[in-house]
Amino acid sequence: MIGLGSYGYTAPSSKKINAYDVPQGVDIRGRFDEEFGKILTKDALQFVADLQREFRNHIKYAMECRKEAKRRYNEGALPGFDPATRYIREGKWTCAPVPPAVADRRVEITGPVERKMIINALNSGAKVFMADFEDALSPSWENLMRGQINLKDAVEGTITFNDKARNRVYKLNNEIAKLFVRPRGWHLPEAHIFIDGEPATGCLVDFGLYFYHNYATFRNTQGQGFGPFFYLPKMETSREAKIWNSVFEKAEKMAGIEKGSIRATVLIETLPAVFQMDEILYELRDHSVGLNCGRWDYIFSYVKTFQGHPDRLLPDRGQVGMTQHFMRSYSDLLIRTCHRRGVHAMGGMAAQIPIRDDPTANEAAFELVRKDKQREVKAGHDGTWAAHPGLIKTCMEVFTNTMGNTPNQIETVKRDDASNLTEDDLLQRPRGVRTMEGLRLNTRVGIQYLAAWLTGSGSVPLYNLMEDAATAEISRVQIWQWLKYGVELDGDGLGVRVNHVFGRVVEEEMARIEREVGKEKFKKGMYKEACKIFTRQCTATTLDDFLTLDAYNYIVIHHPKDFSSKL
Repeated sequence: MIGLGSYGYTAPSSKKINAYDVPQGVDIRGRFDEEFGKILTKDALQFVADLQREFRNHIKYAMECRKEAKRRYNEGALPGFDPATRYIREGKWTCAPVPPAVADRRVEITGPVERKMIINALNSGAKVFMADFEDALSPSWENLMRGQINLKDAVEGTITFNDKARNRVYKLNNEIAKLFVRPRGWHLPEAHIFIDGEPATGCLVDFGLYFYHNYATFRNTQGQGFGPFFYLPKMETSREAKIWNSVFEKAEKMAGIEKGSIRATVLIETLPAVFQMDEILYELRDHSVGLNCGRWDYIFSYVKTFQGHPDRLLPDRGQVGMTQHFMRSYSDLLIRTCHRRGVHAMGGMAAQIPIRDDPTANEAAFELVRKDKQREVKAGHDGTWAAHPGLIKTCMEVFTNTMGNTPNQIETVKRDDASNLTEDDLLQRPRGVRTMEGLRLNTRVGIQYLAAWLTGSGSVPLYNLMEDAATAEISRVQIWQWLKYGVELDGDGLGVRVNHVFGRVVEEEMARIEREVGKEKFKKGMYKEACKIFTRQCTATTLDDFLTLDAYNYIVIHHPKDFSSKL
């Protein structure tokens, strides 16, 4: 957990009052807003506080276990299957049956919990919309609280958005996608809400507030008696899945709904987790609806896990696709594991954005999407992700051409051939080269994404791709790895070492960013601050676990408690 000192908090004087009606031990340090008060009710905050008090020590222990695993990997150990849980991997158990409301998930769209985005995503024609409090959202107080308001309105069916610039009002269609919500990962604090003197756990705030306000309506309207539905990010072990299972059981008990009502899909987006997929499903077997190939974060995790291994350097990020042996093995084993246990095996993200001013480039991009989705559906995936509504039709056609009217491939594609996959298959070194252009792209994307994140945007279109925190993380850790081990750029005949050119590359790419965005936007944006943070993290002696943990300090704004002028 992050302590008080990390955010420069000064204890308030005894004369000040709190405008939010909070239960004992809860302290709100974010800006007061009457609308936010409809979410931050005393009962909802009590529910979050109860979750925090019951599970904080379990969470702290799980984070300590992550540190211990990192120490072992840095000393040369490799992740692998746990002999102690072989009985789970070899057992013949299955998860609870998939709820009818989410049997068909062939295309899912993802995006931040912004009002217009929510409406467009729910109306997009996708089967599922994953509303994101995590990698696609900059977790400012305003974004988080407005996100909760937006989701509550969406669940109630009343959400609208008046776009004055376009003179258009957005509202929900009669048929909408099923709503899943992704809270933040275990490691992230919520520094605007303190419980018993320490920052709340970010994911418990996201989950707790959303569940408390929406479970009853959701079950009646969207869930057909089940729900709410969630996506769970960044887990490394089944121990962390067990905490989530206990959180779900406590929430169900509080609400007086049946055990197994809440359902969640776990993103397998860390390298250690791929060796515990059976165990993760086992811990969540009453609450699981599958696993997802979070492939961008998975590449980030590969570098992070092997930060102490100079023999496992990645090539340019553009060369690390699903055709790499270690990536294909990960996807195949995920499909076999999920179908063996009776749940969905979800594919990865299509991050392309329609290119409106270049039909040739646009068709080439869509052809890449089609090929990627054909690979996924033929491998046995039950559905896939898209980052933009313009991709939904293409993805849907590809999956329907293979699946027909069957809602999923759980019973029809078992992938028993993947039972032979070994630890070596999952850890095989990626092939490819490293280039100056790869270094430049990492630098440019990392700085621009972070600049957007610092100013409130967590999902950013860059160079015809939708970038989120995961792709920024790849950029950061890859440069860090190349600098640490004095990598030579071997793919374009230059033969220069990254250490000799990184400073110059940063200067030149900053100049290019200024040309691309324009002087005015560059001046108003936080590009210089982003550059300092990004380059500091790339050149640090020790690799930071997450880019956003350090950057979070720049967006936390504590407000004094004297709101008498607003009352």
